[in-house]
Amino acid sequence: MADAKVIPFDDDHRSRGGAAQRPSRRRGAGSRGGGRSAAVGEVQPLPGMASVPDDDPVTGDEEQPQEQAGDGTGEGIGGLERRVASGLAFLRRRLTGDYEVDDFGYDEELTDQVLMSLLRPVYEKYFRVEVKGIENIPAEGGALIVANHSGTVPVDGLMMQVAVHDHHPADRHLRLLAADLVFVLPVVNELARKLGHTLACAEDAERLLAQGELVGVMPEGFKGIGKPFSERYKLQRFGRGGFVSTALRQGAPIVPCSIVGAEEIYPMIGNAKTLARVLGFPYFPLTPTFPWLGPLGAVPLPTKWTIQFGEPIPTDGYPPEAAEDPMLMFNLTDQVREQIQHTLYKLLVQRRSVFF
Repeated sequence: MADAKVIPFDDDHRSRGGAAQRPSRRRGAGSRGGGRSAAVGEVQPLPGMASVPDDDPVTGDEEQPQEQAGDGTGEGIGGLERRVASGLAFLRRRLTGDYEVDDFGYDEELTDQVLMSLLRPVYEKYFRVEVKGIENIPAEGGALIVANHSGTVPVDGLMMQVAVHDHHPADRHLRLLAADLVFVLPVVNELARKLGHTLACAEDAERLLAQGELVGVMPEGFKGIGKPFSERYKLQRFGRGGFVSTALRQGAPIVPCSIVGAEEIYPMIGNAKTLARVLGFPYFPLTPTFPWLGPLGAVPLPTKWTIQFGEPIPTDGYPPEAAEDPMLMFNLTDQVREQIQHTLYKLLVQRRSVFF
């Protein structure tokens, strides 16, 4: 068999990735309950004796189930005990190493129970994200979600991941493709792996799509998040169309995604290029608050976000050799880009305020 040709998604991403197959996930054995038997020593009424009602003969009050005696929140003692037991079981699994990750380092349990819980308040309370078109994401099988990239700091990818996780009716997870810089930063590297992120290269994307995963890519790369505020909501170049080639090889639909609100969280009015080269960053942003206000200037502005998923563009009708046709890749790339740009303009016209 000929070796697969790796095509990078854009100029800012390197191509690499393993070829190991994803191991099957182990499932714990669930407990099964049997039939209910009669209690030993249960008192039966004597012949001719009427059964005693549950109501109190004096007050007439019905006997209340003891489990409902809660703290006024409606959860009850039983519900609280279940939550505590679930939390202790989670801690035991983490301490003993009895949990699973896939070949890319994705930890589904940690993502669902911890990481998403940390991102959700930012998503719901701070940016107040509104999601549209979630039904356009397939309920099963691989699909490639292509979105615009902005905001100086790549928060938009995380918010898109929460949107899919919390709103998709089939409880799907989005696996984001990230730049090499993400995986060389301490702490950020580990968290990105746990969340299911992987390198933005065609080989890793094809493996995930072949496994039936949702894959998210932002082809603008650093050109999108590092552009000045004066060019907000103007899409940059989409690389060389590597994401289209990947979708064609797997026959996966392409779902365009438009994100409004991220451009204004860190208005980039300048770029300290010399400092960026010293630190090894693609850019060093200067905003109205950063670095002038110190750590306080790193707090994003609380803008109102809208994330809209467009109608999928099918690719399963093309022949296998279509992935090597540069003209077809150019046309599909331009179609996806134009659809995202058109939706951005439409959402901006409908938006009444940046913050409300």
